[in-house]
Amino acid sequence: MDFLEIEQIAEIVILLLFIASVVAITIRRFKMPYTVALVLVGLSAALLIQEAQGQQQLFDSEILRGFLAPQIILGLLVPPLIFEAATHIKFNELGRYIRIILTFAIPGVILTMFLVGGLIFWAGAPLTWEMALVFGALIAATDPVAVVALFRSMGVPKQLQILLEGESLLNDGTAIVIYNLMLLIALGVKDFSLSSTTIDFIRVAGGGLVIGAILSSVIASIINRINDHLIEITLTMVAAYGSYLIAESFHTSGVLAVVAAGLVTGNIGFRRMSPTTRIALNHFWEYAAFLANSLVFLMIGLIIELRVMVENWQFILIAILAVLIARAVTIYLFSNLSRQIPIRVQHVLYWGGLRGAISLALALGLPQAMVSIMSDNPGIDENLLEMAKLIQVMSYGVVLFSLLVQGTTMQSLIKRLQLIQRSSTQEAYELNQARAVASKASFDHLQELNNEGLISQHAWDLIQSPMKRVIENRRNAVKEILHENRSVEVAEFGLAYEEALRAQRSTYNRLLSNGALSDDTFSQLVSEVDNALLNREFSYGDFLVHRTEGAPPITHLLTATVNENDLGNTLTTLNILGIPTTQHDSTSGNSGQPVTTLMMGVEKSQLEEVAQAIMSCCIVEPTFESPFLKLLGSKNEEEIILNGTSIFAIQIEKYEEF
Repeated sequence: MDFLEIEQIAEIVILLLFIASVVAITIRRFKMPYTVALVLVGLSAALLIQEAQGQQQLFDSEILRGFLAPQIILGLLVPPLIFEAATHIKFNELGRYIRIILTFAIPGVILTMFLVGGLIFWAGAPLTWEMALVFGALIAATDPVAVVALFRSMGVPKQLQILLEGESLLNDGTAIVIYNLMLLIALGVKDFSLSSTTIDFIRVAGGGLVIGAILSSVIASIINRINDHLIEITLTMVAAYGSYLIAESFHTSGVLAVVAAGLVTGNIGFRRMSPTTRIALNHFWEYAAFLANSLVFLMIGLIIELRVMVENWQFILIAILAVLIARAVTIYLFSNLSRQIPIRVQHVLYWGGLRGAISLALALGLPQAMVSIMSDNPGIDENLLEMAKLIQVMSYGVVLFSLLVQGTTMQSLIKRLQLIQRSSTQEAYELNQARAVASKASFDHLQELNNEGLISQHAWDLIQSPMKRVIENRRNAVKEILHENRSVEVAEFGLAYEEALRAQRSTYNRLLSNGALSDDTFSQLVSEVDNALLNREFSYGDFLVHRTEGAPPITHLLTATVNENDLGNTLTTLNILGIPTTQHDSTSGNSGQPVTTLMMGVEKSQLEEVAQAIMSCCIVEPTFESPFLKLLGSKNEEEIILNGTSIFAIQIEKYEEF
């Protein structure tokens, strides 16, 4: 590559970044995911470029194709996307659903490969059975980037976020490993053997995970000994890209290595950082992911040739239907086997299985990979290269459909299924709290300038009283919201407790660096904090009163059945709300998992508030119809519909407090 080509690539990148910035600014006025808008802009730009190329050569199209090489997408742009997403997933949250996530990511990918390959082969696509399976493996990787940001902004249940992101992180690596194995089998280089293929899969996938975990653990131990956010951010870059490169050099999965590196960094490395460093690092990787997303999805629009897609619309339609059918079978079959996922969540998982960067990169690199294998193994049928072109076109069609149709309709689906947990009260709280904090920060800054003599005392005397009134008014607005909706207070207590624990950990790190703590004492103290952070083992019952003299009288008995993993958070919530509670342990008849039935005495006006608070703090959806109510046989049973969920309670004629 000469200097002129490098210069032209730099010009293309700068142009793409400028376009992405304009799209990001403009899209705020429209209810459309950012990544979907980028694809549309990319398609439009591609049409304009093709039109202009007939009159004037804007740039060498081969250079653009070289810039869109799969090695660049997989090796340069995908690692920050995967690493940033993995750092936000906590081990305890992942552990609750690890079995179903692994089921989606391994048997699910294999089932998807056979279903998609079988359907397009049966429908008459001009592909061999083996090449049809190559397409099935290639398109099995999900990329929910377009909907994950939407999830976070809408406040969907945490369970849904963990399932979709966890599945995507793991099945990307799984799909790549299976795709590479199937390509060798399709070209006749490798004979299919269940035992040898399984061993190869374990070696490639497991090797990548081990390499990523080891490298990131070493880097986390280095981070533990320094306190410089620039160096720490640099080390996380080494973890992300280094794990990918090392894993690929050992012929293992680079993508899974990045997944492991991100998980270890987010769960271990972040704990050893100061709050300032964590903020800086989160901002850096958020920007890196934004940058990679912008380039990837603009490229998707640029490389898709609409003319070729129109010529092959029948095969694209078959591929889309095959992918949708395979996704439905995978999600609903495995979800019902586990009996752990509510049906509404299953619907979103089904429709949220978008295809994106990974499938695109594999499709782009398919002809090149086949040529490379053919050069080392003469005698392979070259007609297979024509099949690769059809696989590319079908892949582009599926990716385009998933982004433009599924991506744009996801918000409507979530609202229709009533899965939004982020209420207008929570938004009002965040808005007023941010204003109050900003006002106080402004006051402190001006006061510091006055102390340093940069603002005269006369000016300060004039402005400080109005500023104090503004701060007080905004704080009162926050207090009013917390008083009216205690469930918002629950979330604030939890956040405050976690931040307090992280501040303790930072203090222990500083004391160790100053020599005020021995290594053994430091390890013991940090272990206590880490366990509390990991398990969320905290309760406010010690300093919150259950029932005060002014508490409203109990008029109804409300019951809720919650998963054992959600019991701690639920009891903490009820403590904060001041709700007297009796609990009974049992086993769910559907899933066989341990559950706890809670019986709560509440006043009628509190029914919806208490039920909403319980639903907000539970990962596994609670139920509010208990066999205890049936045993009591009350004729005064009442039903309330909240977010599509039926809540049953019975009126209490008389009660006594002890």
